[in-house]
Amino acid sequence: MLTTLAGGKMDLELLIYQYVVPFSIKILVALIAFYIGHKLIKYAMQLLQKTLETFKVELILLEFVKSVARVLLYVLLTLAVLGYLGFDTTSVIALLAAAGLAVGLALKDSLNNFASGVMLILTQPFKVGDFVEVAGQMGVAEKITLLNTVMRTGDNREITVPNGQIYRDKLVNYSARPTRRIDLVFGISYDSDLRKAKQILLDLIVAEPRAHTDPAPLVVVSELADSSVNFTVRIWADAGDYWPVRFDFIEKVKLTFDEQGIVIPYPQMDVHIQATAAPLASAELVSEASK
Repeated sequence: MLTTLAGGKMDLELLIYQYVVPFSIKILVALIAFYIGHKLIKYAMQLLQKTLETFKVELILLEFVKSVARVLLYVLLTLAVLGYLGFDTTSVIALLAAAGLAVGLALKDSLNNFASGVMLILTQPFKVGDFVEVAGQMGVAEKITLLNTVMRTGDNREITVPNGQIYRDKLVNYSARPTRRIDLVFGISYDSDLRKAKQILLDLIVAEPRAHTDPAPLVVVSELADSSVNFTVRIWADAGDYWPVRFDFIEKVKLTFDEQGIVIPYPQMDVHIQATAAPLASAELVSEASK
């Protein structure tokens, strides 16, 4: 019996020395490696942030790149540690790939918006605070995220537009340039004094302090329409003054035209009836009766 106990003790010690101790050492080494890897990843994230800040990358894109890089590095670190411990990492990689494919198919539209958001942030066709027109809506861009853009319209509505739609559709950025051209059309009657009306328009532009002289304004007769002689007026102003100048100028033109006797006509149609058919018909009847 003592021999059996001694043999069992030796087997247990052999098991411990052959399996438990080496595996414990492996676990300890793996933990140390994971800790060192964790510290290296933190240092790499700090270095990445400084590099991106040097290139003046947008904050939202900076955080996104950091998050993706952090996840990838931790996945690689975990796979390396598991491989060191003897686990088959091939099945883990296959499982992650299958899960990624399933998630990608389920979130196809969201991923499209996400990719479009990344492109918008990289190319920067507009930025927060710009007045833009997109997807049939006009407003000030208040927030740009990786999935959508929030706009505030002139009547204080908040509109959320998916980035995929913005990237596909035509985008107009009215704040991209410091100045904008105001295009207006004014019609006067054919009986009104054309030269006088043109001089009034020129004088009103000169009197407008927000109108630019370079590029020079333009007042020309652009069309002889059915009911009016049309002037095309083009005025340059600061982008922020576009709507105030436009509205004020239209009002001043109407008031000044009224004061100076310049008539702004409304569409009309003159119908002329020629009574020639009836006499001819009567003459034919008389001719037939005489026969």
